Amino acid sequence: MLACLLAIPWSAPTAQCSRGTLTGEVTYVRDGDTIELGEMAIRLQGLAAPEWNEPGGTEAREAMIELVHHHTVLCELDGTRTYDRCVAICRLGGQDVAAVLVQEGRATVPGSAAGATPRMND
Repeated sequence: MLACLLAIPWSAPTAQCSRGTLTGEVTYVRDGDTIELGEMAIRLQGLAAPEWNEPGGTEAREAMIELVHHHTVLCELDGTRTYDRCVAICRLGGQDVAAVLVQEGRATVPGSAAGATPRMND
């Protein structure tokens, strides 16, 4: 069940992404850096995972599934979108999902040194 902490207008997949906080169950994992909460696709901010057809892509998706699928996450939408996805920082139990995937070696932070994790000083 999708629950909004702030009113976020969302009427269709092509709607603009608004800034705000969204809490909901991860209903689908597209790949190593994109999840869905209901019908809202969310691209994790500051994370790059291999595509499904690239080396490591299947493993990145499987790691994301194991971490968040059917769990409730809190996502801070930054108001931007990429393709059909809203961009957000998502946390599971207070832990940054992107940072976990980087620490596990399943994704990287674009433009950073090897082993760097996003938002580690937050």
